[in-house]
Amino acid sequence: MKALRVELHWYDVAPDPNSSHRPSFEAENPASYDWGQYDALITEAQRLKWKILLTITSPVPRWATADHRDLVTRPDDLAFEEFMIAVGRHYGSEVSLWAIWNEPNVPGWLAPQFNANGTPASPRIYRGLFEAGYAGLTAAGLRSPKVLFGETAPFGTDAVDAGREGVEREVAPLAFLRGALCLNGAYRRSATCGTLPIYGYAHHPYTYPAVPGPYYRPANPDEVPIGALSRLSRALSLASRARAIPAHVPIYLTEYGVQTKPNPLGVSPAVQAEDEAISERLAWEDPDVAAFSQYLLRDERGSGRFAGFRTGLETASGAPKPSYYGFAVPLTVTRERSGRAAGFSLWGLVRPATGATEVRVLVEPAGAKRYRTLRVLRTDAAGYWRLRSLVRGAAWRVSWRSPSGALYTGPPIRAF
Repeated sequence: MKALRVELHWYDVAPDPNSSHRPSFEAENPASYDWGQYDALITEAQRLKWKILLTITSPVPRWATADHRDLVTRPDDLAFEEFMIAVGRHYGSEVSLWAIWNEPNVPGWLAPQFNANGTPASPRIYRGLFEAGYAGLTAAGLRSPKVLFGETAPFGTDAVDAGREGVEREVAPLAFLRGALCLNGAYRRSATCGTLPIYGYAHHPYTYPAVPGPYYRPANPDEVPIGALSRLSRALSLASRARAIPAHVPIYLTEYGVQTKPNPLGVSPAVQAEDEAISERLAWEDPDVAAFSQYLLRDERGSGRFAGFRTGLETASGAPKPSYYGFAVPLTVTRERSGRAAGFSLWGLVRPATGATEVRVLVEPAGAKRYRTLRVLRTDAAGYWRLRSLVRGAAWRVSWRSPSGALYTGPPIRAF
């Protein structure tokens, strides 16, 4: 299924967003807002038959924050509910999935993250926003809207030193989850909180691209990069058992990518293609994961060591990276040993396919200068395939020809 995630910034469409005083307007009326290019974008997505995940998030109008000084501190729940009524009335028929807030465990999106006593503050702030947003959508006439909870970032801490309210630190995602769902460290729910009607849990499982890359599992058990997705699956299971959320809540990985150089946290473009594919396989192997996404299509522009995200499939100038070709036909090759014979486990996906199809797997033997066909095999109905091979190679790649004749050839992939 093809889907497009759109971040709708409250500030961008609200009347007089820089004012510290709320203007006089009909907050529940869609005509009170300037939807601008959001309308054009969503209309085009509908024309292309792409499903829409609409994430409503900060920055928020200054008049809707607690101290009216910035655009992220303690947004007003009632004002947000009224805004969500307008959003639901305006886009309700065009949106398949909703999400409330982008990375609410990050201080740049929601503040404060911590109370003065050092405990997390953002989880309870977020719970109020989620409840208000859900109420707004239902008041707009949407019956049982499919609303994702979270969109959390992968790293953070569980507490900070007392006296550091608003500190520029992230709350670890599982600490955030427990706080927002009123769960203690043993996942027992407070009697003061009911069950939240969440449709799925959204997460951004970025990892550090340096060794060990996608397989990285942080020492803090409340952090969840791509290599530690089982932690989130377990937490959701325990939360469901405590009746804080419904049973069998799926995981939506709504944002993911691997940084490339010149960002100092980045890898080479060739390694990005390998790490992206490994990451997608890790997500595919988790039965709780319902969706995997790529962010960005094109690198952000900027100067300086850390300027902009470099997770794109294209450079900032539009030149394709190896991952541009790998995204259509991702491939991983894993060394394995069974008895005396060393073999290789191959996994892949033909993303453009709409059903079972044939894919050609190629291998470049060590010392050779050209690829040869290792196997032509058939994928499953979703486009996935697996293969075990004893043939040694220096690199592997795949090619697929669409019914229209277009040829897709992935980049060279090494064995790990």
